[in-house]
Amino acid sequence: MISAQLRAARAMLNWSQADLAGEAGLSVETIKRLERMTGTLDATKVSTLTSIIDAFAGAGIEFTNGGAPGVRLRQK
Repeated sequence: MISAQLRAARAMLNWSQADLAGEAGLSVETIKRLERMTGTLDATKVSTLTSIIDAFAGAGIEFTNGGAPGVRLRQK
């Protein structure tokens, strides 16, 4: 995951940083720090990224990776 995907996923759901923090069980400062990072979030703890991915997945967000990282809403 890259920081731009994190920001894009929040925008797709119209979530604030506080909304994401609450859904993921993290602090707002953690979300802010991750969104300020450049490039991949590989240095982030796995448990933190898992919490974020799980929160987004519960809201219907899927992350695409590979050569063209992106974000999309899961089809119902």
